[in-house]
Formats: sequence, C-alpha cells, structure tokens
Amino acid sequence: MRKDYLQRIEEIAKKACLEHGVSLYDVEEKETTKGLVILVYINKLGGISVDDCTLVSKSMDLSLEEMDFVGSSFMLEVSSPGIERDLKFKKHYVSAINEMVKIEYDSEAERKTVIGILEEVSPETIKVRDREETMLIFFESIHKARTYFDFKMKGSGK
Repeated sequence: MRKDYLQRIEEIAKKACLEHGVSLYDVEEKETTKGLVILVYINKLGGISVDDCTLVSKSMDLSLEEMDFVGSSFMLEVSSPGIERDLKFKKHYVSAINEMVKIEYDSEAERKTVIGILEEVSPETIKVRDREETMLIFFESIHKARTYFDFKMKGSGK
C-alpha cells in the first residue's frame, strides 16, 4: 500500500472514530480473491459494540466514496482488534500495560518467547514479568508481540 494512500485512510478513520467516541487502533489492507479489503480496528474502554463498528463503517464509506482515491472496488471491514491483538506501535504497548503478552525477541544468539505481564513501557524498552523473573526487552529486538489470553486457564474455571 502506498504510504500516502494509507495515511489518507487513517485520517478518514480517525475522523470517523472521533465522531463516534471510539479510538482508532490500526488500519490494514489485504488483497483477496474477491478484491481489496480495508481493515479498520477500533477500540474503547469497556469494549466495542456492533453498533460502534456500524457507525464508523458508515462514516468511512461515505468519505471513501466521496474521495474516490482507492481507485478500484474494495470492501471495508470495521471491527475490534480482538482479545489477542498485535502490538505494532508503542501506543499499542502502552494500552496493554498490566495485560498478559506474548513476545518473540532476540536475546544474544537465540530467539526467545516470553509470556507474562507487561509492566512498563519506556522509549527504548518494555518490562515483562513472567513466573520466574522480570526482564527488560529492547524494542529493536522484538520480532512479534501481541496480547495473550490463556483460553485453557479461563475455560477451566481456575
């Protein structure tokens, strides 16, 4: 996706979110066999409802059609980022403080994975506490990060 194209979609999404009392989490696009899909993830305290998604989608549809900058047919999907959401930007990490996270990162000569509580976010690092220790992980060493939900533990009533 061209950078200016993505920025324009984000501007439209931010405006629609502001109008409807939600925040923009992320914007992505993907090519499918049925064409271009623009994915908009929104969030708010207490969670997102279907009505929130519908309102943002309708606001964005009108703006995207008026601008006609996409250039081809597309589908717009607006949803919550989900219970397990990717952490791509520092603002995502900040919003996940005190939540369980799963981080894949490089440590010395090996790739490691840690699952624990995200305790702190600084400009250069994050602090994650697992059952055994608290570790400092540099952003530059992170390959993949997301919030984590232990479905087995929650489903067992423990």
